[in-house]
Amino acid sequence: MEQMEQYKTLRKLYYGDPETYQQVYERRFSESTTVHLDFLIGEHPAFFVQDNAVIQKVFPILRLDKEIALLKCQLPQIALQQYTRKCLIDEVVLTNQIEGIHSSRKEIGDVLDELEEQSTHRKKKLRFDGIVKKYVMLQEGESLALETCQDVRDLYDALVLDEVMEEDPKNRPDGILFRKGQTEIKSATDKILHKGIYPEEKIFAALEKALAFLGDGRIEGLYRICLFHYLLEYIHPFYDGNGRLGRFVVSEYLARTMDPLLGYRLSKTVKENIQKYYKAFDTCNHPRNRGDLTPFLLMMLEMIEKSEEDLKESLKERVTLLNRYGDYIPQLPNAEKRDMQDLYFLLIQAALFGEAGISTKALQHCLPASYGKVRALLNSVPDELLDSKRVGREKYYSLKIEKLPV
Repeated sequence: MEQMEQYKTLRKLYYGDPETYQQVYERRFSESTTVHLDFLIGEHPAFFVQDNAVIQKVFPILRLDKEIALLKCQLPQIALQQYTRKCLIDEVVLTNQIEGIHSSRKEIGDVLDELEEQSTHRKKKLRFDGIVKKYVMLQEGESLALETCQDVRDLYDALVLDEVMEEDPKNRPDGILFRKGQTEIKSATDKILHKGIYPEEKIFAALEKALAFLGDGRIEGLYRICLFHYLLEYIHPFYDGNGRLGRFVVSEYLARTMDPLLGYRLSKTVKENIQKYYKAFDTCNHPRNRGDLTPFLLMMLEMIEKSEEDLKESLKERVTLLNRYGDYIPQLPNAEKRDMQDLYFLLIQAALFGEAGISTKALQHCLPASYGKVRALLNSVPDELLDSKRVGREKYYSLKIEKLPV
């Protein structure tokens, strides 16, 4: 995260020459390219510097987005579906982990399975049902309406309220829409890092301004979504669940305006760079930084770029391996017939892209073949090459690609 380190924060400049500190602040605040927000950070008007360094951060993001799209075009549909599911599970597990909430991959997978069956019959509502359902929404291309305070509360209820209540019923929003009490954000050592805006009427006023900024089409969308994330965390409208809410809103924007898979990668990058994430919040919250939100913007743009780089490398590696193993299929046992070759290719995709493998039901659909035919084909794969596991009522299969001499 080089760019942020090159940008001298006002907070850091304060400890040098006071005259230079004041000059830099005045220059940054009055530059023609500076964007002013109708929002106060403490007593200081919020702004960010839209200089060349910031503008240049957008170009690699757009370039990587195109490269990811080209890589995805090389994937069979089943591989893409399985990889999307895997990334979705990653995102939900990791966004929960950032908040200190444990959710297993199996739990999230179970919710996905239950959601897939809801068109015919829905048996029960599982833990993390709301957050998984919302992330599935990104995959299906549904857009998020976020224009009013009521919209924010509705999204919060759908996304995390059930889990917040389960973790601690006292954290249920107790105001008109938000919290009516004070809240503090503390470090692991119990140090107070930030106090959310208080009382609730001030939360309403601040959130309305933040939403107006989010909807201002005159400003680059990436800048708006990155800084709305900061404003939402600064306001901290709820006792708990603000972080999960904020990261989902960023993910929704990324999934809607760029490759949808990017919406499932942000929490991984944030978790891997969590100290830089918190440091940027802390810097911009500090009175000596005087409302300059550029450090947070740079950090978030770099998080998005890093998410794309990781996604690109992950896809590139898997595409290379898929081609390599695919070329080897004719040499596999009993691969003389076309249906066995098709089965092997699906099992290889499941190993490279899947979460648990590919189910018997999915194999029936993809081949296509009857249950009996699928069973016969699976029985033709040597035991030492076939990986199988039971997840709930379904059996899942993949090829033990580590056994292949390629």
